[in-house]
Amino acid sequence: MALECKNYLKNLSSCNCTYEPCSRKGLCCECISYHRSMNELPACYFPADVEKTYDRSIRRFVELHSK
Repeated sequence: MALECKNYLKNLSSCNCTYEPCSRKGLCCECISYHRSMNELPACYFPADVEKTYDRSIRRFVELHSK
């Protein structure tokens, strides 16, 4: 799949996802689709300290940006 994405290496270099077995790293369209189906946002929407908690809920995103 990675070979099908022309931006894979560029995406991968800026991906801040710390979930190591993630098969969607660098495949942003798949990542967004997956997290959307879970009512979440991808790691790249969160600062590093929040991302590593794996709380990628929309509620958490709104909390961060409502301050």
